Amino acid sequence: MSAPILVTGAAGFIGFHVAKRLLRDGHRVVGVDSFTPYYDVSLKEARFANLTPHNAFEPERIDLADPQATQDLFRRHRFERVIHLAAQPGVRFADAMPYARSNLVAFMNMLEACRHAGVGHLVYASSSSVYGANRKLPFSEHDPADHPISVYAATKRANEMLAHSYAHLFGLPATGLRFFTVYGPWGRPDMAVYTFTRAIAEGREIQVANAGKVWRDFTYVDDIVEGVVRLVERIPAGDPSWNALAPDPATSGAPHRVYNIGNDRPEEVNRLVALIEEALGRKAIRVDKPLPPGDVLETRADVTDLRRDVGFAPATSLEEGVRRFVAWYRDYHGA
Repeated sequence: MSAPILVTGAAGFIGFHVAKRLLRDGHRVVGVDSFTPYYDVSLKEARFANLTPHNAFEPERIDLADPQATQDLFRRHRFERVIHLAAQPGVRFADAMPYARSNLVAFMNMLEACRHAGVGHLVYASSSSVYGANRKLPFSEHDPADHPISVYAATKRANEMLAHSYAHLFGLPATGLRFFTVYGPWGRPDMAVYTFTRAIAEGREIQVANAGKVWRDFTYVDDIVEGVVRLVERIPAGDPSWNALAPDPATSGAPHRVYNIGNDRPEEVNRLVALIEEALGRKAIRVDKPLPPGDVLETRADVTDLRRDVGFAPATSLEEGVRRFVAWYRDYHGA
């Protein structure tokens, strides 16, 4: 029997969808989550409950910031592939310590566990937020990402640098995925698509940054999952042509790669609001707010490398994605 695939953050938004897809494809999955209360834990429990009836799914409730618990997990299972999606999300800073614990300490524990267990490929979640103050659009993996403007972004950039170091020092193959504004069914309730939908459905006001003149590369979750499952089987190899004096963050001499996964078609937030209004059949009550610290005006993914290497790039339209999300929202909330 083939080795199980480890998916961390399996009760989270993207982790849940990745685990479900792998199970559908016939893989055995060990799903790990610590159920941190960053948002309503009942939604995480509902996602986990959706996975547990599968015979090929083994749930584990573990805090990966605990080194002993992480080591024990890897002793109980022989993982060939690890998909590390667990993290403390959110670019809007509140308290630094949860980011440090979940995104730095836990990530180091994962690197150590993968290294000593001889894992064949570690795929981990990064974020488009690592581009920070970059002004060049679209954002390319081959551009510097040295000026993050949120604590979350800084931890994700640190993840990339740590993974590259482990690839260089220990030959641990690792691939980082820079996700761009993911949305869809079972989504995070702190994200714009969810918060706008809930508020409009309930007749409450929505807070719209910069009068809605903000552009995001909204990426439907099924497209994200397709990118993940294709890349998990594409083990990166070192590039012998790498110039150590001018390293490229996307490809280097170590078996480490970074890919954007985004829709490559930025949409204005005003259009997102209009589509949700149309799907719900009611108008939003809008309150304009300044752009929050840590946010940027526009994101856009260059997916040239993704398309070239795995023959795929996200393409679900915002219209279709919002329609599917609102349909799920009505069903889940009985709205």
